[in-house]
Order: sequence, then structure tokens, then C-alpha cells
Amino acid sequence: MRATVSAPDLVAAAEALIAGQPADAHALLREAVEHRPADVYALWMLGDVVSRGGRNGEAETLLRRCLDLAPGFTPARYALALVLTWRERLPEALSEADRLLTVEPANPMFLHLRASSLLRLGEEAAAAQAYAAVLAVHPDQPLTWMSYGHVLKTVGRTAEAVAAYRRALELDPRLGEAWWSLANLKTVRLGEADIAAMAATLEGELAEADRLQLHFALGKALEDAGRHAEAFQRYADGAAIQRRRLDYAPEETTIQMRRAKALMGKTFFVLRAGQGDPRPDPIFILGLPRSGSTLVEQILASHSQVEGTHELPYVPNLAARLAGRARRESEGAYPDILAALSPDELAALGAEYLERARVHRKLGRPFFIDKLPNNWIHAGFIHLILPNAKIIDARRHPLGCCFSAFKQHFAVGQPFSYDLGDLGRYYRDYVELMAHFDEILPGRIHRVIYEEMVADPEAQTRALLTHCGLPFEEACLRFYENDRAVRTASSEQVRRPIFTDAADHWRNYEPWLGPLKAALGPVLSSYPAAPSF
Repeated sequence: MRATVSAPDLVAAAEALIAGQPADAHALLREAVEHRPADVYALWMLGDVVSRGGRNGEAETLLRRCLDLAPGFTPARYALALVLTWRERLPEALSEADRLLTVEPANPMFLHLRASSLLRLGEEAAAAQAYAAVLAVHPDQPLTWMSYGHVLKTVGRTAEAVAAYRRALELDPRLGEAWWSLANLKTVRLGEADIAAMAATLEGELAEADRLQLHFALGKALEDAGRHAEAFQRYADGAAIQRRRLDYAPEETTIQMRRAKALMGKTFFVLRAGQGDPRPDPIFILGLPRSGSTLVEQILASHSQVEGTHELPYVPNLAARLAGRARRESEGAYPDILAALSPDELAALGAEYLERARVHRKLGRPFFIDKLPNNWIHAGFIHLILPNAKIIDARRHPLGCCFSAFKQHFAVGQPFSYDLGDLGRYYRDYVELMAHFDEILPGRIHRVIYEEMVADPEAQTRALLTHCGLPFEEACLRFYENDRAVRTASSEQVRRPIFTDAADHWRNYEPWLGPLKAALGPVLSSYPAAPSF
């Protein structure tokens, strides 16, 4: 930006951004736009600054005003495309990427934007071709090789994904995400040469993000080698770095859970019976990450009437919008604001969810899966706006589930997973809320216990399908033959038959799980039942 603008106030704003002072930049740019409302550079820069602050609605307004004045202003169009991506308006983002490429067909940022938009839209095969097109023009881009590896992994082309990650590391051996991506394939083992290379890289200068992902990758390699004490230390080192980077307060989850319990009693739901959008299309799979939810998803997505999509963000997005409205209108907080919603509003929210999810439905099947684990906190909201949707709670032994999450570096979200105490508290809050809904809405949420699914997959699959109102199909037991794209950390595991050797991996680390056990409290000793709360 500094090289692009010449007006003194805009130069000062650019320098403030470079110096890490976004508030100062924002003040300068706000004043510039007030005095020069047709200054496209000021509008572009202000749009960029407010988007960095998470105010993407305001950013879109500023950038569209800029482009109304100067339709050919490419930097503003690229910024708008990014904002549309962040607002989950992916078809529009893809359209803007295509428009940018008509002007600069070889621009690596525009090519990458198009490829990533296709991937997020669920067009994995097209995304793979798009990344290959980027690399054909720019073959020495390690980040693009890594992104190409991600999409190859998603579509099950594992050997090619490994080659892509290896190529990224040849170009930049310090790329922690590429190391972690290799380790995160689960079915790929990193050897002694890799262990030595990662350890040596960690001794040098590294960006914090690369360092923490290298710790996780090295932990996985050491675990595969049976060196569990060293592996745990690497996992803990990576988790500690990431925990310091996150603004996460575990008590906020507890407060929201208790508000949901206090608000949503039997009478609350009786008074709202029959409201919301009546369509039965969604099947929500929720719980904790690393709970076996991808296995449940793959089983259901192997049924001829069910389409697997992805971990869709739309329920949390709708909840966040309601939370913002509650703050603006002094209506309390979320979920308390749900009590103020009219029948028409509940129906409209359900319809909006279905419309936003529609872009991910490619196969024309009557039912689709939304497998976002964190939706457990919104289970009551889901029931209100989509009363005929199915809700599946995927649950795994608390030590197995929580430790598996602790040693997993998640691309986004899951801020509770980088501290054993936070994990135990989060799991406990989840069990408490699910127990509440079991009591006031008996049978509404179907629970799949991972260990029971592993021990007797046919019986558990039949029960799952019965809950969903679906006839039994043998293909659900051969879920590993399903070649659908899978994006989660379990993508390689669900392409194999069910195996039992992972259920007790946590026992290798039991000497170090004291903080987790303490935070879980009676939830641990009561499993798979819930204690009295």
C-alpha cells in the first residue's frame, strides 16, 4: 500500500499499518473518507483495515463504493473477493476471481483465489485442476504446492498429496504446515530422516506458526516410532505456543451452556412446538472433534438418500448474528434472545440456513449432512429453527477423545484443544448440555458411542439409520469404498475398514493426563453415561 498511494494522510495510514498500529490507520482513513468521499484509494484502504478488524459487512460496503467509482481498480476487487470469501459468499467470490483473471490471467494471487474458492464450494476436482494450473505458471511456489497437497488429500489421492507436500518442503524446509500436513495424513509414517530434519529445523530461526506446527509434526513422528514421552513433550510444546496465541476463555463456554439450560426447559419448547422451517433435509452430526464424527458421517453419506457435505459454518454464523442483535438492542445475550423470536423469525432462520447450505448440495439427494462438531452448543437453536432435522451426537471416551484433540493442530477453530484443563472443561460442558436435552427432549438427539460402533458396526449402523428414518443399506457398512471428498483430520482413516487399535492410544500417555482427568471430574468415571448435574 505504501508504494501505491501519495496523499500524505494515506501514506501516514500505510505507515501505521506497517508499524502494527491499525487503530491509528483506521482513524486517519476514516477522516480521509469523510473529507474525500470519492477517493478510491482511501475507500480501498479503509475497506482493507475494517476487514482486518473482522467488520466484513462494512468492508464490503466500502469496497463496492470504491468499485462503483473505479470498476477497473484491481486491488479493490481482489480485496472485495477476499471479503466475500470470509463472509461465506463463495459463488460471488469465485465470480470476482474469474473477473480478475480476465485482466491478469497469470497473477498467482488471483489463480490461488479461484482455486481456493472452488475448494470451499466443494468442487474438489475443479480445485485440483485450478491448483495444477497455478503451478504450471508458477512452479516454485511452496505455499501453492502445499495447498495442492491439501486438495489432493481431500479427494483421496494420497500418494500425490505426499509428493506435493514433499515438493513444498524442498522449496522451503521451514514450512511447518507442510510438515504437519504430512504427519496429519495419519496413514503416512515419517521416518528417522524426517525426525532428524524436523529437529534440526526447530533449532533455527522460525516463525511462530511454523514452529508450533513442526512440534506437532515431530510429535506424531515420535509417536509412530514408539517414543511416547518425547512425543508428548513435542505435542505439549506446540500446544503451549498455540494456546498463547489464542484469546480463549473457557468460562465463556460454561456460561453459554448454563444460559441454554436455564432458558430451554420443557415449557419453552412446548410453547414453540411446530414452529421453525419444517423441512427434514439436514442431518447434524455434533460433539467434539476427534470423537468419531467423520466415521458416522461417512457411514451416513454412503446411503443412497444422504449426501455428505462439509463442516458448514452457517449455524454458528446465524447464532453470532443473533448475539450481535441482542447486544445492539439490549435484549440480553445469546441464547437468551431466542425467547424473543417470533414464529415467522424462527421459520425464516431455518429457511436461511437451508438456502445457504444449498450451494454444497451437488447430488440431488433428499438429505444432507452438516458435520460441524461445535454445533453441540447450538443444539437447542437447531431444534427451534429446524424441528424435523435429525441430530446425532458422536461421543468417544473422554480421555481418548480429548487427548486425540490435544495432539491435533487444527487449521482453524477449536481454541479449547490446546490445554488439557480447557479440554476437560469443554468436554464436561458438552456432556452437561446434552444430558439436559436428553431429559427435556427425550429421543430427540441420537447418540453414537464410538467404542460401541467399533465393537459392533452393523448393530450401531442399523440403529443410526433407524433414527434417521432410513432403510438399511449394505453400502453403509462398506463406507470405506465411498470415494467422496473428506476434509477432516480423519480423511485417510475413513477410507479403510473400521479398526480397533486407535481406541486406546491415549493409554500410552496416561502418566501425563492428570490435568485432563481432574477437569473432567465425574464425567470420566460415569462414561458412557452422564453423571448427575
